[in-house]
Amino acid sequence: MEDLDFDKALIGSAFKIAAAQGWSRVSVYAAAIAADLPLDRARSRFPMRAAILLRLGSIVDQAVLAVPAEDPTPRGRVFDVVMRRFDALLPYRDGLKALLRALPANPATALMLAAATRRSMGWMLEAAGIPVAGCLGHLRRDGLIAIWTYAAREFVKDPSPDLAATMAALDRALDRADRLMAMCGPRRASAASAPPTAAPPGADVRGG
Repeated sequence: MEDLDFDKALIGSAFKIAAAQGWSRVSVYAAAIAADLPLDRARSRFPMRAAILLRLGSIVDQAVLAVPAEDPTPRGRVFDVVMRRFDALLPYRDGLKALLRALPANPATALMLAAATRRSMGWMLEAAGIPVAGCLGHLRRDGLIAIWTYAAREFVKDPSPDLAATMAALDRALDRADRLMAMCGPRRASAASAPPTAAPPGADVRGG
């Protein structure tokens, strides 16, 4: 079994356990046993339970990045990459519900996921052709995190196989972002005309 197939099998097993018994019952050992996977390899590839979540995030990112975003508009490209991310998470949705219920009692896991989400949103923006360098990149990433979070709340309860409710929520979030950008337009234009020395220094903040 190739590494990717092995990882998907273990992750899928872990989220089935979460859906049936709650996130607290998930462990690498339990997931490996349930999926009839060799324990030594499971230990090597997933040294701790948190590695299950980080690896899932990486696999989902890779699935999105494997397909170029070709919509002619930035909004359309953002919509495409975010929905591809939800499509990739669909097999794990019931387990994700259990995870979200458990997060208030697991602040370390919540912080880890927040950092991982920030990295992923940087990749999603760049996949949509939107730069993430500098202070403006920080704001763009924060904006996409807000959009993602809003749509994700609908995703975990969306009963439709085509994720129609999730798409509608994502459209609403993007509409709000568009209105906010329009309201900030004059201020941004003024900032853009300021002398270069007035702008704060930028830094490349892309996650890997």
